[in-house]
Amino acid sequence: METRKEIDPLGEKAIPRDAYFGIQTFRATENFPVSGIKEPIQFIKAYVLIKKAAARVNIQVGWLDKKIGNAIIKACDEVLAGKLIDQFVVDVFQAGAGTSFNMNVNEVLANRALENLGKQKGEYKIVSPNDHVNMGQSTNDTFPTALHVSVLISLQPLFSALDDLTAALEELGRKNAHVLKSGRTHLQDAVPVTVGQEFGAYASAIANTLTELRRRQENLYEIALGGTATGTGANTHPDYKKIAIAELAKLTGFPFKPAKNNFEALQSHRPAQTVSSGLKELALELIRIANDLRLLASGPTTGLNEITLPPVQPGSSIMPGKVNPVMAECLDMVAFQVVGNDAAVSLAVQAGQMELNVMTPAIAYNMLFSIQILSNYLPVFTEKCIRGITVDEKRCEQYLEKNPSLATLLAPKIGYLEAAKIAKQAQAESRTVKEIALEKGLLNPEELERIFTRKNLLNEK
Repeated sequence: METRKEIDPLGEKAIPRDAYFGIQTFRATENFPVSGIKEPIQFIKAYVLIKKAAARVNIQVGWLDKKIGNAIIKACDEVLAGKLIDQFVVDVFQAGAGTSFNMNVNEVLANRALENLGKQKGEYKIVSPNDHVNMGQSTNDTFPTALHVSVLISLQPLFSALDDLTAALEELGRKNAHVLKSGRTHLQDAVPVTVGQEFGAYASAIANTLTELRRRQENLYEIALGGTATGTGANTHPDYKKIAIAELAKLTGFPFKPAKNNFEALQSHRPAQTVSSGLKELALELIRIANDLRLLASGPTTGLNEITLPPVQPGSSIMPGKVNPVMAECLDMVAFQVVGNDAAVSLAVQAGQMELNVMTPAIAYNMLFSIQILSNYLPVFTEKCIRGITVDEKRCEQYLEKNPSLATLLAPKIGYLEAAKIAKQAQAESRTVKEIALEKGLLNPEELERIFTRKNLLNEK
């Protein structure tokens, strides 16, 4: 392999000649061969957007030579168009604060800028990763800013997927609004509901978590950019922070604004935690709904079997004809992972010390991973599971007829204790509450008919 020599404060190393990354990135690959997982493309592009905004501002204020700055901007645009992505090689588990990845970005952009100027990679006296690409910046303010930018970019497809899931659940509820069924509390028979009410509640839960996530994303609009190493803004032009953040807002379409307190923005990642917690709260609702679907579809002969989930693949390698609720099972596993990722984020958020939280790379990786797996899977789950659910109306009717909890509706007329006796007898004899109440002569047929109307069963006005 042909190499070139590069020098940093720790000495000299041979770097692959064709590599756009440089010596500090190369050291990071040697120091942190942890997971083999590289930063996701959203994070790479978020970081490059910051570098592009910084170059534009530093040219504007007269700190960066226009020729060099434009070469850097051109390199940024090339990466944003999808080029050189394979050159971002630092593991997601890396040096604290993300210095390794910041330098990976700086070196790739510097070397591509050199080529744009007709120079050779590694000629850092002409375009320096630190002095030019990183001008007016620190890992400590750019990495948290890239965290906010990348999470905001990644959330938008997730929001669309949640809108679609909500709509599919609402449609299923509307389609089956007429179907009465036994309610269940404590996994025991309870007073009736409709299938429409059940699925409408699922839709409402998803819609509410989505509303909350959309609200919490606003916490990410305040960014640390311009704070540099400790929040003082050392080594920046007096106007840099204001102009750079306005430029980044223009590039991304998000209404970014300077953090009210730069020092807090470097020390605390509470804004990111609010979004991560929102993802966990969404995951908890998804787990609950997925498990309900598995129960409602259980059987077909020994379970509830009130609904049928669409068959998408054979369910067993040994039992012919078996079909499993695999889409709901997969959703559970995805959501479990999101809950675990939030636990990792929480530990990283509380680990800030003094002027900096150095655990930001773990926060970024886990949040983006959660958003990615949710965004990837929810559209498939909506299409291959929710939209194909069918309801067994006859089975629902059979369960409801034998439901001993219907005695609850007799209690206002005959009292709780007498109604309890009827419920117990109905269950023991596998008969209906209505039948036993009529047999005992506790209520006349007309009263029973009024009590057991759909309007009264559901307390409809």
